[in-house]
Amino acid sequence: MNLAKLFSRADDEIIQDIIGHTSISLLQKVMPEKATPSQLKKLVVELFHYEGLLLKDDTRAHIIDLLRTDEIQSLHSSLGLRANGSLYESLKRLKFERGSEKEEILFTFFELKVPELDKKVIVLPVEEADSSYALFSHQRKAIRELEDRLNHGAERIILHMPTGSGKTRTTMNYICDFLRKKEPSVVIWLAYSEELCEQAVGEFKKAWKSIGNRKIKVQRFYSTSQWEDGMEDGIIVAGLAKMYSAIRKNEIQFINDLSDKVSLIIMDEAHQAVAESYNRILQILSRKQNVSIIGLTATPGRSYLNIEEDEKLASFFHRNKITLKVDGYKNPIDYLTDNGYLAKVTFEPLMHKGGNTITDADIAKIEKELDLSEEVLIKLGKDEIRNAAILSKLKSLVLRHKRIMFFSASVEHSNLIAFMLRAIGITAFSVTGQTPSSERAKVIRQYKSDEDTSFVLCNYGIFTTGFDAPKTGCAMIARPTKSLVLYSQMVGRAIRGIEAGGNEKAEIITVVDIKLPGFRSMAEAFMNWEDVF
Repeated sequence: MNLAKLFSRADDEIIQDIIGHTSISLLQKVMPEKATPSQLKKLVVELFHYEGLLLKDDTRAHIIDLLRTDEIQSLHSSLGLRANGSLYESLKRLKFERGSEKEEILFTFFELKVPELDKKVIVLPVEEADSSYALFSHQRKAIRELEDRLNHGAERIILHMPTGSGKTRTTMNYICDFLRKKEPSVVIWLAYSEELCEQAVGEFKKAWKSIGNRKIKVQRFYSTSQWEDGMEDGIIVAGLAKMYSAIRKNEIQFINDLSDKVSLIIMDEAHQAVAESYNRILQILSRKQNVSIIGLTATPGRSYLNIEEDEKLASFFHRNKITLKVDGYKNPIDYLTDNGYLAKVTFEPLMHKGGNTITDADIAKIEKELDLSEEVLIKLGKDEIRNAAILSKLKSLVLRHKRIMFFSASVEHSNLIAFMLRAIGITAFSVTGQTPSSERAKVIRQYKSDEDTSFVLCNYGIFTTGFDAPKTGCAMIARPTKSLVLYSQMVGRAIRGIEAGGNEKAEIITVVDIKLPGFRSMAEAFMNWEDVF
C-alpha cells in the first residue's frame, strides 16, 4: 500500500485536524491563497513527511481511518493480530515501539523505509593535546582571581561573566590547569540540557588537546549514555536530570565511590544550584572536605522580584562572586561591545495593545505571581492580531538576517509560527521539548551550517541558555516574562560579536504586551544582583 496514494484520500476534516484550526484560521487571514485544500495537503506532507505521519500516534490514527476494509484486514494480518472488535480501533490502540518488529512491518506495509533510531552517544574515553588554547586578557584576569580565591580557602565561587565573554572557555582553561596539577583527579561538570552537556564535552576536548599533559578520560552521563565504572582520572560531564534520577531511584551504586574521588565540581547555569533536586546532587557530591564548587552564570540570581531566592543562592556560594572587571570601564558589557566580543545591539519593541485575549483577572493574577502562568502564555500564543504582527516583522527581518531565533509563548505557539513561516516560503523549524532528539539535532546542524538561506529557529524553553550558535544575528522574544534571568538568557543567544565568531551588529525584537512586564538592556541585567553578593 503506497502511503502517498493513500493520503490523497484525506478529506478537509482530516487535514484541518492535523494542521490545527488555529493555524488554518490565521493562514486564512494572512495568506488565504495558501489555505486551499490542495495547498494545505501539500504543507502537511512538507512539514511532517510521510514517515512522520506514521510515527505520531494521532496522525497515524488518521492514516488508519483512510484504509478500506480489505486494506485494514491485510495490515491486521501482517501484524499477526487476532480479530477482536473493530479492526480500526484495535490498530489505533496498538503501540509501535521504535526499533520494534511491529514498526518495521507497519512501514513495510506502507512502502516506506523505517526512520533511523536516535544514535546513542558513544563514550569517548581518551583525548590528547597538541595545540594552543589562548584566552583574552579579560578571561585571564578572571582566571587569576579565581585561582587566588580558591588558594586562600574559598570552597564555593560564582564566576559571573556576560554571555559572549567566554565563561565556558575560561573555565575549561582552569579545569585543564587543575587536572595538570592534581593527578589523578576527577572533575564533574553538571548541566541541565543535552546541548549544554555536549557543548561542554566538545570544549573540554578542544582545551585538553591544546594544553593537557597526559591522556585523560572523558565520561558522558546524559541522554542515552550509560555509566561506566573505573573513572579515576578525568572529567565527567553529567546531565542534572540523569544524575538526580540515579540518586533518587538508587538504580546505580556509584554515588558514594564517586563522591570520594571528586575534587572539583562545575555547576553550569549556577542560578539553578539552590533548586531542591539540584542542590541535593551538589551536597552529596561535595560531602568530602576540600571539594570546590564553581558556578557559572551570566545572571547570578534566581529571580527579579524574589530577594529571598537570590539570598539563598548568594549564601550557597558563601557570597563569593568573581565579576568580570576591566580597567577604565564601569560595566564589562561596554568593554566587550567596544572590542568586538559582543555585537552592537539594537533593542526594538514590537508593541501590542492586546484585545480580549488577556483579561483584567489575568493581569491581577500576574501581579501576584513570580512569573506569567502557562495558561496566560498559551492565551497570548493564540492571539491572531499579535501573531499577524509577529509574522509581518519576521518577514522583514529575514531580508537582513540569515539566522533568527524566535522565542515563543508556548509549545503550540512555536509550532504555529514555524508552520506559518513555512507556508509563506520562509525556512523555519520548531524545536520544543516534544521534538525527537534526532530531529532536534538535525535542525540544529542545519541552523549552525553555512547555508546562505535565511533560517528562523522557533523554540519554547529549549535554547534559552548556553546554546552556542554565534551566527545568530537577531532574536525575537515573544515570551513575556518577569524573570530578568530568563529575559537576559534569551537576549544572550544573539549578541556574540566578531571576535567571538558572531556578528558586528545584532537586533533584539521584544514583543511588548501593554501592561505586561519587560526589561531594557543587557547592562541592566548584568549588574542587577550586586547587592546580594
